[in-house]
Amino acid sequence: MTTQAHIAVVDDEPDIRQLLSSYLGAHGFRVSALPSGAALFAMMDTDAPQVVLLDLGLPGEDGLAIARQLRERWHCGLLIVTGRGDPVDKVVGLELGADDYVTKPFDLRELLARTKAVLRRIVPATPEAVSSTRPSSDACSFVGWTCDFAARSLLAPDGQEIGLTSGEFDLLTVFLKHPGRVLSRDFLLEHTRGREAGPFDRTIDVQIGRLRKKLEADPQDPKMLKSVRGAGYVFVPPVQAG
Repeated sequence: MTTQAHIAVVDDEPDIRQLLSSYLGAHGFRVSALPSGAALFAMMDTDAPQVVLLDLGLPGEDGLAIARQLRERWHCGLLIVTGRGDPVDKVVGLELGADDYVTKPFDLRELLARTKAVLRRIVPATPEAVSSTRPSSDACSFVGWTCDFAARSLLAPDGQEIGLTSGEFDLLTVFLKHPGRVLSRDFLLEHTRGREAGPFDRTIDVQIGRLRKKLEADPQDPKMLKSVRGAGYVFVPPVQAG
Protein backbone atom coordinates (compact mmCIF):
# COMPACT_ATOMS: atom_id res chain seq x y z
CA MET A 1 0.00 0.00 0.00
CA THR A 2 2.78 2.48 0.88
CA THR A 3 4.85 1.98 -2.31
CA GLN A 4 4.96 5.30 -4.15
CA ALA A 5 2.20 6.75 -1.97
CA HIS A 6 2.84 10.48 -1.77
CA ILE A 7 2.89 12.14 1.66
CA ALA A 8 3.31 15.89 2.21
CA VAL A 9 4.92 16.97 5.49
CA VAL A 10 4.18 20.64 6.21
CA ASP A 11 6.21 21.94 9.17
CA ASP A 12 8.31 25.05 9.72
CA GLU A 13 10.97 23.16 11.72
CA PRO A 14 13.71 21.79 9.41
CA ASP A 15 14.70 19.07 11.89
CA ILE A 16 11.17 17.67 11.97
CA ARG A 17 10.86 17.83 8.19
CA GLN A 18 14.12 15.94 7.85
CA LEU A 19 13.18 13.38 10.51
CA LEU A 20 9.79 12.61 8.99
CA SER A 21 11.14 12.59 5.45
CA SER A 22 13.78 10.03 6.40
CA TYR A 23 11.49 7.87 8.51
CA LEU A 24 8.51 7.82 6.14
CA GLY A 25 10.82 7.43 3.16
CA ALA A 26 12.39 4.39 4.78
CA HIS A 27 8.90 2.87 5.02
CA GLY A 28 8.18 3.18 1.31
CA PHE A 29 6.54 6.60 1.02
CA ARG A 30 7.44 9.37 -1.40
CA VAL A 31 7.69 12.44 0.81
CA SER A 32 7.48 16.14 -0.01
CA ALA A 33 8.81 18.21 2.90
CA LEU A 34 7.38 21.73 2.84
CA PRO A 35 7.94 24.71 5.18
CA SER A 36 4.60 26.47 4.74
CA GLY A 37 1.00 26.27 3.63
CA ALA A 38 1.84 28.48 0.67
CA ALA A 39 4.39 25.92 -0.52
CA LEU A 40 1.80 23.16 -0.11
CA PHE A 41 -0.83 25.00 -2.15
CA ALA A 42 1.72 25.73 -4.88
CA MET A 43 2.27 21.96 -5.20
CA MET A 44 -1.31 20.72 -4.91
CA ASP A 45 -2.47 21.27 -8.48
CA THR A 46 0.56 19.57 -10.06
CA ASP A 47 1.57 16.86 -7.58
CA ALA A 48 -1.15 16.40 -4.97
CA PRO A 49 -0.31 13.98 -2.12
CA GLN A 50 -2.61 11.26 -0.85
CA VAL A 51 -2.06 12.41 2.74
CA VAL A 52 -0.97 15.76 4.23
CA LEU A 53 0.74 15.89 7.64
CA LEU A 54 0.06 19.47 8.71
CA ASP A 55 1.55 21.45 11.59
CA LEU A 56 -0.92 24.05 12.90
CA GLY A 57 1.74 26.36 14.35
CA LEU A 58 3.22 27.73 11.12
CA PRO A 59 4.70 31.24 11.55
CA GLY A 60 2.59 33.91 9.92
CA GLU A 61 -0.04 31.41 8.80
CA ASP A 62 -3.27 30.08 10.29
CA GLY A 63 -2.96 26.30 10.32
CA LEU A 64 -6.71 25.81 10.77
CA ALA A 65 -7.35 28.07 7.75
CA ILE A 66 -4.96 25.91 5.73
CA ALA A 67 -6.86 22.80 6.83
CA ARG A 68 -10.16 24.41 5.84
CA GLN A 69 -8.85 25.37 2.39
CA LEU A 70 -7.51 21.87 1.82
CA ARG A 71 -10.90 20.39 2.57
CA GLU A 72 -12.74 22.88 0.36
CA ARG A 73 -10.54 22.43 -2.72
CA TRP A 74 -8.91 18.97 -2.69
CA HIS A 75 -9.65 15.37 -1.76
CA CYS A 76 -6.79 14.02 0.33
CA GLY A 77 -6.17 12.59 3.76
CA LEU A 78 -5.36 15.16 6.44
CA LEU A 79 -3.42 14.34 9.58
CA ILE A 80 -2.77 17.29 11.88
CA VAL A 81 0.60 17.01 13.65
CA THR A 82 1.05 19.85 16.10
CA GLY A 83 2.26 21.03 19.48
CA ARG A 84 -1.21 22.33 20.28
CA GLY A 85 -2.61 19.82 22.72
CA ASP A 86 -5.67 21.82 23.73
CA PRO A 87 -8.83 19.67 23.31
CA VAL A 88 -10.56 22.68 21.74
CA ASP A 89 -7.93 22.82 18.99
CA LYS A 90 -8.39 19.10 18.39
CA VAL A 91 -12.16 19.37 18.11
CA VAL A 92 -11.89 22.38 15.78
CA GLY A 93 -9.37 20.55 13.61
CA LEU A 94 -11.59 17.48 13.37
CA GLU A 95 -14.64 19.61 12.63
CA LEU A 96 -12.74 21.21 9.74
CA GLY A 97 -12.28 17.76 8.26
CA ALA A 98 -9.01 16.39 9.62
CA ASP A 99 -8.90 12.59 9.59
CA ASP A 100 -6.71 12.41 12.68
CA TYR A 101 -4.81 14.60 15.16
CA VAL A 102 -1.41 13.87 16.72
CA THR A 103 0.31 16.09 19.27
CA LYS A 104 4.04 16.71 19.60
CA PRO A 105 6.19 15.14 20.86
CA PHE A 106 5.03 12.04 19.02
CA ASP A 107 6.19 8.46 18.70
CA LEU A 108 7.35 7.80 15.14
CA ARG A 109 5.79 4.34 15.09
CA GLU A 110 2.43 5.71 16.20
CA LEU A 111 2.61 8.47 13.58
CA LEU A 112 3.41 5.87 10.90
CA ALA A 113 0.45 3.71 11.99
CA ARG A 114 -1.90 6.68 11.92
CA THR A 115 -0.61 7.78 8.51
CA LYS A 116 -1.20 4.28 7.14
CA ALA A 117 -4.69 4.27 8.65
CA VAL A 118 -5.57 7.54 6.92
CA LEU A 119 -4.08 6.25 3.67
CA ARG A 120 -6.20 3.08 3.86
CA ARG A 121 -9.30 5.25 3.85
CA ILE A 122 -8.07 7.07 0.76
CA VAL A 123 -6.63 4.09 -1.16
CA PRO A 124 -7.96 0.69 0.03
CA ALA A 125 -5.13 -1.85 0.13
CA THR A 126 -6.89 -4.76 -1.57
CA PRO A 127 -10.23 -5.59 -3.19
CA GLU A 128 -10.95 -7.79 -0.17
CA ALA A 129 -10.44 -4.82 2.15
CA VAL A 130 -12.92 -2.79 0.15
CA SER A 131 -15.57 -5.49 0.12
CA SER A 132 -15.26 -6.00 3.87
CA THR A 133 -16.05 -2.37 4.66
CA ARG A 134 -18.91 -1.64 2.29
CA PRO A 135 -22.18 -3.25 1.22
CA SER A 136 -21.97 -5.89 -1.51
CA SER A 137 -23.69 -3.58 -4.01
CA ASP A 138 -21.61 -0.81 -5.56
CA ALA A 139 -24.32 1.77 -4.86
CA CYS A 140 -27.40 2.38 -2.75
CA SER A 141 -30.12 4.96 -2.31
CA PHE A 142 -32.10 6.38 0.60
CA VAL A 143 -34.87 8.99 0.61
CA GLY A 144 -33.71 10.45 -2.71
CA TRP A 145 -29.98 10.35 -1.95
CA THR A 146 -27.56 8.14 -3.91
CA CYS A 147 -24.29 6.78 -2.58
CA ASP A 148 -21.79 5.23 -4.99
CA PHE A 149 -19.33 3.13 -2.99
CA ALA A 150 -17.02 2.43 -5.92
CA ALA A 151 -16.67 6.13 -6.78
CA ARG A 152 -16.90 7.17 -3.11
CA SER A 153 -19.44 9.83 -4.01
CA LEU A 154 -22.70 11.02 -2.50
CA LEU A 155 -25.44 12.74 -4.53
CA ALA A 156 -28.20 14.79 -2.92
CA PRO A 157 -31.80 14.47 -4.15
CA ASP A 158 -31.25 17.52 -6.40
CA GLY A 159 -28.28 15.81 -8.07
CA GLN A 160 -25.61 17.91 -6.35
CA GLU A 161 -22.50 16.00 -5.28
CA ILE A 162 -21.81 16.40 -1.58
CA GLY A 163 -18.17 16.58 -0.57
CA LEU A 164 -17.25 14.13 2.19
CA THR A 165 -13.92 13.55 3.88
CA SER A 166 -12.59 10.00 3.78
CA GLY A 167 -13.55 9.54 7.43
CA GLU A 168 -17.07 10.86 6.85
CA PHE A 169 -17.56 8.54 3.88
CA ASP A 170 -16.33 5.51 5.82
CA LEU A 171 -18.68 6.35 8.67
CA LEU A 172 -21.65 6.82 6.32
CA THR A 173 -20.81 3.47 4.70
CA VAL A 174 -21.09 1.70 8.05
CA PHE A 175 -24.50 3.28 8.68
CA LEU A 176 -25.74 2.39 5.18
CA LYS A 177 -24.61 -1.19 5.74
CA HIS A 178 -26.59 -1.38 9.02
CA PRO A 179 -29.76 0.75 8.55
CA GLY A 180 -32.22 0.70 11.42
CA ARG A 181 -29.68 -0.78 13.82
CA VAL A 182 -28.42 1.09 16.87
CA LEU A 183 -24.63 1.26 16.56
CA SER A 184 -22.48 2.01 19.57
CA ARG A 185 -19.58 4.45 19.41
CA ASP A 186 -17.19 1.54 19.98
CA PHE A 187 -18.70 -0.36 17.04
CA LEU A 188 -18.36 2.68 14.78
CA LEU A 189 -14.78 3.30 15.89
CA GLU A 190 -13.83 -0.32 15.29
CA HIS A 191 -15.33 -0.31 11.78
CA THR A 192 -13.82 3.03 10.75
CA ARG A 193 -10.58 3.43 12.69
CA GLY A 194 -9.79 -0.08 13.93
CA ARG A 195 -6.81 -0.45 16.23
CA GLU A 196 -5.85 3.20 15.88
CA ALA A 197 -8.87 4.25 17.97
CA GLY A 198 -8.21 5.14 21.60
CA PRO A 199 -10.58 4.67 24.54
CA PHE A 200 -11.40 8.39 24.67
CA ASP A 201 -11.54 8.96 20.91
CA ARG A 202 -14.28 11.51 20.15
CA THR A 203 -13.77 11.49 16.38
CA ILE A 204 -17.09 9.70 15.81
CA ASP A 205 -19.06 12.43 17.58
CA VAL A 206 -17.36 15.12 15.53
CA GLN A 207 -17.94 13.27 12.26
CA ILE A 208 -21.58 12.60 13.16
CA GLY A 209 -22.03 16.34 13.60
CA ARG A 210 -20.43 17.03 10.22
CA LEU A 211 -22.53 14.37 8.47
CA ARG A 212 -25.69 15.84 9.94
CA LYS A 213 -24.80 19.26 8.56
CA LYS A 214 -24.47 17.72 5.10
CA LEU A 215 -27.42 15.31 5.21
CA GLU A 216 -30.07 16.85 7.43
CA ALA A 217 -32.46 19.69 6.63
CA ASP A 218 -32.12 20.72 10.30
CA PRO A 219 -28.92 19.34 11.91
CA GLN A 220 -30.27 20.34 15.34
CA ASP A 221 -33.31 18.10 14.82
CA PRO A 222 -31.92 15.18 12.81
CA LYS A 223 -34.33 12.81 11.07
CA MET A 224 -31.79 10.45 9.47
CA LEU A 225 -28.87 10.15 11.91
CA LYS A 226 -30.50 9.92 15.30
CA SER A 227 -28.86 9.64 18.71
CA VAL A 228 -30.04 6.90 21.06
CA ARG A 229 -29.31 8.01 24.60
CA GLY A 230 -26.73 5.80 26.28
CA ALA A 231 -26.55 3.43 23.31
CA GLY A 232 -25.18 5.17 20.22
CA TYR A 233 -26.58 6.21 16.86
CA VAL A 234 -29.04 4.81 14.33
CA PHE A 235 -29.54 5.49 10.62
CA VAL A 236 -33.32 5.69 10.26
CA PRO A 237 -34.21 5.74 6.50
CA PRO A 238 -34.61 2.48 4.59
CA VAL A 239 -31.70 1.76 2.25
CA GLN A 240 -32.16 0.22 -1.19
CA ALA A 241 -29.24 -1.46 -2.97
CA GLY A 242 -28.37 -0.49 -6.53
